[in-house]
Order: sequence, then C-alpha cells, then structure tokens
Amino acid sequence: MKYDIFSIRNDLKERKRMAGSDQTLIQENVYILQAFLVMFAALLVDLCQKKIFRTLSKKAESTRNKLDDALLLSIPRPLSAIIWITGIAFASEIIHKATGAVILEAFTPLRDAVIIAALAWFLVLTIQQAEKSYLTAGKDIDATTLDAISKLARISVVIIAILMMLQTLGFSISGVLAFGGVGGIAVGFAAKDLLSNFFGGLFIYMDRPFAVGDWVRSPDREIEGVVEKIGWRVTLIRTFDKRPLYIPNGIFSQIAVENPSRMQNRRIKETIGIRYDDADKMQTITGQVEEMLKDHPEIDADKTLMVNFNSFAPSSLDFFIYTFTKTTNWEKYHTIKQDILLKILKIVEENGAEVAFPTSTIHLAEQDILKNR
Repeated sequence: MKYDIFSIRNDLKERKRMAGSDQTLIQENVYILQAFLVMFAALLVDLCQKKIFRTLSKKAESTRNKLDDALLLSIPRPLSAIIWITGIAFASEIIHKATGAVILEAFTPLRDAVIIAALAWFLVLTIQQAEKSYLTAGKDIDATTLDAISKLARISVVIIAILMMLQTLGFSISGVLAFGGVGGIAVGFAAKDLLSNFFGGLFIYMDRPFAVGDWVRSPDREIEGVVEKIGWRVTLIRTFDKRPLYIPNGIFSQIAVENPSRMQNRRIKETIGIRYDDADKMQTITGQVEEMLKDHPEIDADKTLMVNFNSFAPSSLDFFIYTFTKTTNWEKYHTIKQDILLKILKIVEENGAEVAFPTSTIHLAEQDILKNR
C-alpha cells in the first residue's frame, strides 16, 4: 500500500512537471501563432482592398473624369505589395523579439525600400493609365507629345525611386552620383550610336517634324510610309506595301524629311495638248477651263489658279492647268483630279476640238510625184 501511494505521488509529480513543460513550450512558441495571425490579417486586408477598388473602378467608368479611372486602376497592385511587405515586416519583428535572430534585422530597411518601389510602381502605372485614358477619350491631344511627356515622367519617377532606395539601404548618394559622372563618360564613348538614337528621339519629340499617323518620306533615302510608333531608339514606319520599316532616330538628324500630311492643299499640275488644226479654239477652251476650275466646289480659288497656252509641241498645242484642291486626303485628291480632267476633256469636245496624240505628217512635192509617174 505504501508502495502504491509512493508511486501515485511520483506519477503526479511527473505529470505536473510535464504539464509545466508543455505550458513553457506553448509560451515559447506563441510568437509563431502571432506571426501567422499577422500574415492572415494581411491576406484579409489585401482581399478587401482589391474588392473595394474593383467596385470603385466600375463606378468611375461612368464618370467623365479620366484621372479617377487612372488612379483606381493603378492603386490595387502597389497597395497589395505594401500590405504584404508590411505584414512580413511585422511578422519578422515578432519572430526577431522571440528568437533574437540577427538576420531579421535587415527587414526594416528592406521594408522601406520595397515601399518606395511600390509607390514608384503606383506612379508609373498612374502615368500609363492616364496616357491610355486620354488617348482613348478621343480628345484633341497630340499623341506624340503625350507619349513623350509620359516617358519622361516615368523615367524621372524610376530614377528618383532608385536613388531613394539606395539611400534607404545605406548607400551614399553622393558617391553614386560621382561614380555615375565618371562612368557616364565611359558609357558615352562605348554607346555613341545608342546615345545618338536616344537624343535623336528626344529631338523628334521636341521639334515634332512628324507625329504618329503622319505620312512621311525622305528624298535622301528610300523612306516613305505612315509613322506608327516613335520610340526612344527607333521609329516604326509602315510602308504603303505594309512592310514595317524600323529607322534609328539618329538617322533623322542627317536626312531631309518631307511631311505631306501637313500640307494645307494638294496641287494639280497637268498639261493638255490639242491639235494644231484647233489653234483658233485655244483661247475659248482655256477660258472655259478656267471658269470651270473657279466654280468647282473642291478647288481652293484663294490659291494660285492658272490656265494658260504653254508651248508649241511637236504634235500639239499645249496648255497647262495649275491649281490647288481644298482637301489634303490622298484618295479624295485623286477623285477630284479625275473629275477635273474629265470635265476638261468634255470642254475640248464641246468646242469641236480634239486632244492631240503623237502624229507625223508627210508632205510630198507635187512635181516629184508627177516625175515618178
């Protein structure tokens, strides 16, 4: 009986010791539960903010203001990154206090750097979304200028963010800038063509000799087509046979570029010849053609308009027309030109004359003919 009581006492002591050990183990490992709860809270906050901004974005689509659309579309992803990095930072701090792990001390500057990167990401996305919104809104905004402003703004945001991140991580900005100055000289020599193309693109944005959608051509090179994209290094031109033509921007500083898309009018300059037998009708025909051009609804009468007898050609008496259409559209221009030429042909026929074509007239002396007989 004494043995049984002694055994029971020992058993109770052992159980009490084990219970205390379990309680100590739970107290020591409670930081894991706390860290888990922090990450779970970050997950819930992230899901909530995504749902909220998704709902607000749908409502903002019905408003006229495009800036709110750009902001609401740009916020969720950077905010999600900030929420998660903040949650990880709090969880690592809890673990650090419990375990004293030195490696977790690096999370604080890393957290600040990631937050700066997320804010820069938000600004870049906002700029991109604002650019798309204004372009799709159909407003009278020059696409080339808007693209240039957007690119410059994004580059500025990225550079400032990188410098702030380096300072947050403990790097000296003055040292980085000094190294960048020395390294920039070396890079300038090594990437001369790349820099030439970069500054060529910058000058295109500043001088604006052409814009996206313009028809351009160069008399110096076999370049002709419609500008589709102006990049920092190359410009994409779609030729009329639908071939993509990629031209380094540095080339445009060395060649002449024509921009027919910016013409105010299109010129019609044609020469028409009538027979020598219709010489007495020349003045009447030119007068009627001139009146027809002045009355034509598609001819700009305020510009130079000329219809004159021009030359004695080998097989015809030539007169020319020189006038300008109101339109600059290439297809419509040719339709107008065809209409004018057909009306000129009708005027010639109505006056009993004919349009000349190359002929040769042979004159034989009468006495030579009689001798041959």
